[in-house]
Amino acid sequence: MLASQRRSVILELVEEAGAVKVSELVGRLGVSDMTIRRDIERLSGEGLLERVHGGALAVGSERSSEEPSFSDKSLLQRAEKQAIARAAAARVEPGSAVGISAGTTAYELARAVADVPGLTVVTNSVPVAQLLHDTGASGQTVVLTGGVRTPSDALVGPVAVASLRSLHVDQLFLGAHGVEDRAGLTTPNLVEAETNRALIASARRVVVLADASKWGRIGLSTFADLADVDLFVTDDGLGERGRIALRDLVGALEIVPSAGAR
Repeated sequence: MLASQRRSVILELVEEAGAVKVSELVGRLGVSDMTIRRDIERLSGEGLLERVHGGALAVGSERSSEEPSFSDKSLLQRAEKQAIARAAAARVEPGSAVGISAGTTAYELARAVADVPGLTVVTNSVPVAQLLHDTGASGQTVVLTGGVRTPSDALVGPVAVASLRSLHVDQLFLGAHGVEDRAGLTTPNLVEAETNRALIASARRVVVLADASKWGRIGLSTFADLADVDLFVTDDGLGERGRIALRDLVGALEIVPSAGAR
């Protein structure tokens, strides 16, 4: 393989996954790590990717500890999030108890179930609680955990965790900042990771809602392995590598057409 072809492959892999490690590229391309590092350095010099210790990131990739605000995230992949939410909402039965995590896709799920009668909703999301308080069907009960508010409008910390330990829901609908086959479900906020673990522990069934842009993104802290997920709902923008990995690791994968939602 010519050097130019090799660098093209590296770029494709970075763009697909968001990040790659030198060790992965060595195994994939069959060349030395020194050769890969030189390729990454050249591509970085041309502004085509970002060189980091041990690998490379797609240009513009978020730092693992950066946490965008709820309002910023709500502007991204709106059609995909709404399509995912509608598909997941079809699984919510009247009179059941559900958990809804913080995040913009989870917020769209709350909007989609607002007319389901008799729901009990446990959430650590301030926007979700407010939405259901304002527009929820008659007979709905909303339980908002306490805690410290994050930039993503989640309530987190020991108060939230303590309240969740005594609660039990039929299904949890959970968002994620990032999803990766080895890192699992991640968030840039360490305290939010602890609260998400408590949400998962309260649920009989865990449903993850994540649009295709989340694949390959890795936040600072892992809060669940993909094997902990009973159902993963995403959109049809997910690449083949992500589809293969998720089918192998989660309980079930549902891919939702998003074109019709635009």
